[in-house]
Amino acid sequence: MPQTNRYDGASVLVTGGLGFIGSNLAHRLVTLGARVTLLDSLRPECGGNEHNAAGIRDRIAVEIGDVRDHDRLDRLVRGMNVVFNLAGTASHTDSMADPYTDLDINCRAQIALLEACRNHNSDAKVVFTGTRGQYGRPERLPVDERHPLAPADANGINKSAGEQYHLLYHRYYGLRTTSLRLSNTYGPRHQMKHPRQGVICWFVRQVLDGRPIRVYGDGKQVRDTNYVDDVVEALCRAGASAEADGEVFNLGGTPVGLADLACTLIRIAGRGNYELAEYPAASRGVEVGDYVADTRKIEQRLGWKAAVPLEEGLRRTLEFYEKEKSHYWE
Repeated sequence: MPQTNRYDGASVLVTGGLGFIGSNLAHRLVTLGARVTLLDSLRPECGGNEHNAAGIRDRIAVEIGDVRDHDRLDRLVRGMNVVFNLAGTASHTDSMADPYTDLDINCRAQIALLEACRNHNSDAKVVFTGTRGQYGRPERLPVDERHPLAPADANGINKSAGEQYHLLYHRYYGLRTTSLRLSNTYGPRHQMKHPRQGVICWFVRQVLDGRPIRVYGDGKQVRDTNYVDDVVEALCRAGASAEADGEVFNLGGTPVGLADLACTLIRIAGRGNYELAEYPAASRGVEVGDYVADTRKIEQRLGWKAAVPLEEGLRRTLEFYEKEKSHYWE
């Protein structure tokens, strides 16, 4: 089993480090004793937020820059023990409205980072974050890593290509790369300005704003949910384990229908209601139906299993934004 104490004194780069998952990872890495550098472009539509570094800002290095900046990447990867490659776009609908930008960030920029590691630090471990969107509409449930990849949108295609480049660089050049295919991750430090990057946190905002939670379709569509601390734990284990090299792992935790999730959130908050609504045209085209992840591979190889129950995760998320909403609302 990988030992996260291997991060004590290690040099770690997190791309997308001021974003949702990247910043939560940074907080964890600091507690583990790592020397952490964050790279983030702070693109308004992506979710990077300087407040996400509150509490650790004096213990990390932050570079504001684009992951597509080859010269910057060449410099930053030098001397790094682990590179958590989290920078990317996450919106399904945005990827269809602007596929070129999605391609540029989720695919071309990934080659730039891998080339930087190959040429300037071939010993670095590189952990990539993929997505359940790579599978498209599942043929069977639960979905294991051998399930065919048939993305329903440009984001899923480009994330699949980015992942495949990481695996190729492992096979061809011997780089120590791995990919985690994330499901619906939620929790503190998520962007809260629009609903295009995470339905669960948008539900949280609607409750806190006193608006009905809008659930599209019949509300029965199932999503597999992970609280962000569990995702961070999986990332840390993958980064510390040689057994993860060249491998792909699904993440998942609590499958739940969206209407049931809304009801649970309302009950925990002690207020609110939800309403069913028709899918907007842009969302209807990228809806893939039920998704449940088979996580046996990462459980067996890395000893990881989601630990935070859905209700506890939602409670923590509500409490965070009730205190911090001034830093995340428009």
